[in-house]
Amino acid sequence: MLNLWNPEHVSVAIGLITALLLGAIHGVTPDEHTWPITFSYSIGSYSTRGGMRAGLIFSLGFTLQRAIASELAFLALAGFLMHSSTESVVYAIVGIVMALSGYYILYRGHAIHLIPWVERLLPTVDDSHPVPLKLAFLHGIIAGWGTGAFATIIYTVISPTMPSAWVGFLPGLLFGLGTLLMQVIIGAAFGWWMQQQHLDTSDKAFVGRYVSGRTLLYGGVVFILAGLMGILAPPSLTEWGITTGIHIHNLDTINLGLVLVVVVVAGVGGTSMWQALRKVKRGDTQLA
Repeated sequence: MLNLWNPEHVSVAIGLITALLLGAIHGVTPDEHTWPITFSYSIGSYSTRGGMRAGLIFSLGFTLQRAIASELAFLALAGFLMHSSTESVVYAIVGIVMALSGYYILYRGHAIHLIPWVERLLPTVDDSHPVPLKLAFLHGIIAGWGTGAFATIIYTVISPTMPSAWVGFLPGLLFGLGTLLMQVIIGAAFGWWMQQQHLDTSDKAFVGRYVSGRTLLYGGVVFILAGLMGILAPPSLTEWGITTGIHIHNLDTINLGLVLVVVVVAGVGGTSMWQALRKVKRGDTQLA
């Protein structure tokens, strides 16, 4: 019988099935390493298909990282991922990439005008194009280095049970694919909701750019602050949590990760959506 809460002494087959199921749970429960980025790019795509593509591209990067980390865990080289400061460093790096992406989405043509040749290499962002998804893959690779209950189980319980280094990556790969499936569905849901707002194409493009840009920019700042707090503050402050009694990872405790999801997706994202729809109704489609 599978124990997804605390698997122990698993066989190879059971371990791989467990990794896939844990990935699916990880993808569907609120998680600070997936939801804020999937939300931002899915809304920016302003369609069901675009939202699915956003979840797919982001999760492909995430899956690649987890496969690499799983192989490192099999080779007993993933100890650095278990260090208490790793999560905080990942928060800070993810935040920097988010903030830079959001700034670029909002202010293309002004962000790096001193080096225009770089500007020409970057994807087009304007009110007639959906927010480009190329950076979502990079987000996935970076965010995947975050740790937590799911990563700990993969790296310390399941990956070491693989029979050889040739298949040491499989638990991480299957975990990533489980996450990918759920993120594609969630991305489609965000994109579908955006599609149902009965806006014309230019207004959808504006709302998508406004919401995704601000969510990435200001959400990134929140992540940077959380990362710095984790690095500088004592563990007693950064590792706090309130038990909820729900026996599901990511829902069992109200902690910094869950707070980040709520603040970025519901707070920054929700507020930006409300502001964007008001601006459209007034005919004001200025990003500033």
